[in-house]
Parts: sequence; structure tokens; C-alpha cells
Amino acid sequence: MILSFDLGTGGAKVCIYTDEGDLHSKTFKSYDTAYPSEGFHVQNPDDWWAAVKAGAAELTSADSEARSSIHSIAISGHSLAVVPLDSEGRLLFHDIPIWSDTRTGVQTGQFFNKVYRENWYKNTGNGFTPECYSLFKIMWYRDNKPAEFSRIKTILGSKDYINYLLTGNIATDYSYASGSGAYSLEHREYISSYFDAAGIDSSMLPVPGASHELIGRLLPGVADQLGLRSDVGVYCGGVDNSCMALGARNTSDGQAYLSLGSSAWIAVSSVKPLIDTDVKPFIFDHVIPGMYTSATSIFSAGSSLNWFRRNIAFGLEARAAAEKRDIYDLITEAAAASCIGANGVFFNPTLAGAPEASEFSNITGAFMNIRLGSTFNDLCRAVLEGITYELSAMWSRLNEMCSLSDEVVIVGGGSKSAFWRQMFADVFSCNFNRISTDQDAAALGAAAIAAVGSGTWKDFSEINSVIKDLETVFPDGIAAGEYREYYGRYSATRKMLSGIGAVLNE
Repeated sequence: MILSFDLGTGGAKVCIYTDEGDLHSKTFKSYDTAYPSEGFHVQNPDDWWAAVKAGAAELTSADSEARSSIHSIAISGHSLAVVPLDSEGRLLFHDIPIWSDTRTGVQTGQFFNKVYRENWYKNTGNGFTPECYSLFKIMWYRDNKPAEFSRIKTILGSKDYINYLLTGNIATDYSYASGSGAYSLEHREYISSYFDAAGIDSSMLPVPGASHELIGRLLPGVADQLGLRSDVGVYCGGVDNSCMALGARNTSDGQAYLSLGSSAWIAVSSVKPLIDTDVKPFIFDHVIPGMYTSATSIFSAGSSLNWFRRNIAFGLEARAAAEKRDIYDLITEAAAASCIGANGVFFNPTLAGAPEASEFSNITGAFMNIRLGSTFNDLCRAVLEGITYELSAMWSRLNEMCSLSDEVVIVGGGSKSAFWRQMFADVFSCNFNRISTDQDAAALGAAAIAAVGSGTWKDFSEINSVIKDLETVFPDGIAAGEYREYYGRYSATRKMLSGIGAVLNE
């Protein structure tokens, strides 16, 4: 068996797979994100480690078969995290910036005074808002935490930090390194001139290798905490985008998927990166050697829904507990009780800022057209529709760059809602395919890395026989026509909201 971890924005998914790729057991351990200041999105790496240990121990404590059979581990990690360690390997900060943290405006300004921004994108494929990328977060530490910065020996990503705690060894892979802000997609190595322009020593970052490389065995004390043998191999793993592409069966040129989690993205796997200076897809090395995954995204999909749950729909929590149901199922039921167009209520989900490719850089989230007759059901539906509309806009832009299939694989936590899947099919006017990996795509991708690294699988193509088609949702012609009208109205509001955002940002 293989143990895999999916370190996401909202928590760690811990899964055990058989060598044939079948899910044996899983659990989820949540952790928090804090937002202490504008642009600051931080997590405590101790929380990741606690979630990893608790999840693994839970699965192995009552399963003697798993304890004796697990031979390999690999991790999928959320991207662009910066975890500084000192020369003794000790964590220097307990509030590290995660992928969506955008505090580095001053530092990106300094960098792009020296480096032409368009060339930087062409070389790196880093199409997120530049402030998100690791290089500039390192610069922020230098400028704002000089005492601690002087003690930094090594900087790791999310999954690489957990790998270090598991094995005592420092390593990263090409897919995670490709989000550093200083990585050449063409040459698959760091760009020294970008470190020079940033004033950062490149030796702080580990030299990347293949995702399926063995980086070490479990430390004996750690093995005891996880309930495993100390001879279990730990493989380098990959960034979540690329692991999810693998777990969504994107193993050949031109295949695409939509990931609907805390953030959401539409990604295409290809042998050449989809570089475009207008659309600015964000590109990572695939965990499959010789491939890339190129995507457009929105920063707050499930995060917007979670914000709505915590701040507006919290009245459903008691009912969900009493009925032993998922509160999101109750929100979906309320949305279904409204109608297409949510009786005129619109919701823009840009609660975490606009991506780099957005035409509307100042846009922020909003409910619009609320009236005295608007209901809670309308608000619920407007949230789901707004997230879907925003992703449809991203799909349209990506479709301008390449010929996309008329069938989309949907994965991630949001994919389990039949109501929402139908909404996606109707708004996008194309088929949506739900596969057996469902919201476990990144975890399965990580398990596949360990399977290939350990020699259990001959190559990554074996995942194609593991993943099964569960359901294809076809668009309803009448509903699709109604959504086109409402999507047109929604699109018209985006420029106006950006104007309002510009005024409020002053």
C-alpha cells in the first residue's frame, strides 16, 4: 500500500491506496488560514505537521494491514508557500505566507525596475499576480524581518517542509520549483540573473529533481508517530496543480480539467507550455517528465462559499448538526429552491483579489441587486452562480488560446454536488465528466508518484486504467439559454465593480 497526503489550503487529506491505485481509506484534518493584514494570508506549518501526523495515525492505528503493508509515501502540496529554516533546520516563522498572500507590492516593484516584466513571464510562465510568487516573499522577509532573515539557511515549499520532517532531508521537485518566480520552463533550472535582480542568494532554495525521486526513509521516531515501519520510502512529490492534473487523468497532450476547491482553475496538460502575454496562464512543470500544466483561475471559489457559510449561512449550522448533514448540502438545497438567475441577485466571488490576467484589476467581491423581496435561497444560488460565471469567463479566455474539448473533467470538493455540476454544464454549454477520483485527484496523483518512484508502476500511464468514468452531465438547452442571458448581465457588472473598487481602494 501507499500513503499519500494532499496538503490543501483548508486542510490535509490523508489517503491510503493499494498498489493497484484503489482507495483503501482516507481522512481529513483541517487547519486555519489567518488574514492579519491586507494582503496577508498566512498559515502555521506546525498545523500542517499536526494534521499529517494525526491523519496518518488515525488510519493506521486500527488497521494492522495498512501498518504492515505501506511501503511508500508522497505528498501533493499547495503552491508558492515560503517556509524559512535556520542552519539547524528549525522553523523561523509560524505565520508563513501561502500561495494567495499578496503583501509583496514593494518587492515586485523593485524587481521589475530591473527585469522586464513581460520577459519574466515568458521565461517563467508565472501568470498569477506576481506578488504571489515565492521569490518576492523571500525579498519581503529580507526587507521586513532582517534579523530573522540573516539566520535563514534554507527555504522550502509546503510539501518539502513535511518531507524534511519525515526524513530529515532537504529536497524539492521541478513542479514546485516552477512556482518560485525564478525558474526557466524551457531549461528546467533556476535563472541566476533573477536571483541577482532580487538580491537573493539562490542557494537558499534546494536544487530541484524529479517528483518520483526517492529522498529518504522515515526517521524512526516519526515512523512511530505515524504508526509505520521506518523503512518506508518518501518520494519528492509535487505541487498540487500538477498532482491534480495527474489524478484527473491528464497524462497526454491537450487534456483538460477543472479543479473546484478553495481556489479553482481550469488547466490544460501539454508538451509545450501555453505562454500568452494577454491571458497569462499560470504554468507549472507537470509531475510527468517532459510535460507542463497551464491554467487560468479564480482565487476564491470554495473560499467564497466558505466565507458565505461562516458569515451569512451560519444559521444552518444547528440544523446540519441536528440532521447530521453537510452544511454545504443544505446551502445547495436552498440554492435549488431559487431559480436560474437567483431572482436577479448577483454575486461576484473575487474576495481574494483578481488574478494577473484579469481585465479588472481593482475588482472586489460583492452581492448586487439585493431587494426587499430577495431571499436567503436567492443569496445561496447567487453565490454558486457567481463562482460558475467567473470560471466560465476564464474558460472562454483559455479557449482563445487552444482548441479545448467539449467535455471537461471536474474534480475537487465542489465536484460532489450534482446540482452544481449541472449548473456548470449549463453555463459552459458543454459536458462535464465526473470521474472516480472525484475530490481525491491530488491525493491519487501523489500516490501515483510514489508508485512510479518505488517501481510499483512502470510509468505514469498506468493511472489511466485506475480512473473510471462515473457520470457525464450534459447541458440542458433551455437552461443554457437562460444562463447566457444572466451571464451577459453578470459580465457587464465586472467593469463597474472594478471602477467601484478603484474608488474604495483610494
